[in-house]
Amino acid sequence: MNMTEISKLAELRKLVHSMERTLGLEELSPVERDIYYAAEELSKNGSEIRTYGLIEHTLVQNVSRPTFFRALKSLVQKGYLAHSGNANRGRYIVNAPR
Repeated sequence: MNMTEISKLAELRKLVHSMERTLGLEELSPVERDIYYAAEELSKNGSEIRTYGLIEHTLVQNVSRPTFFRALKSLVQKGYLAHSGNANRGRYIVNAPR
């Protein structure tokens, strides 16, 4: 990777960080953010997402299961995700950032 590519990457990272701050996502841990991004991507027009689809997403596939489930629980407690109204566990609805 040459310096031009690194400079572009640095600019992109600053832009992402600025957007996260604007949306109030900076309070989330990196794992929580990745899970939230993955959930938003998997959620088609507000449809529910399932845990097994989420845990296999590219953004979180290298996260350990215990860390994944702790972060998922935290996102629900913070209101970024909500359990689906269905009786089945493992289904979530993505809420807009506050």
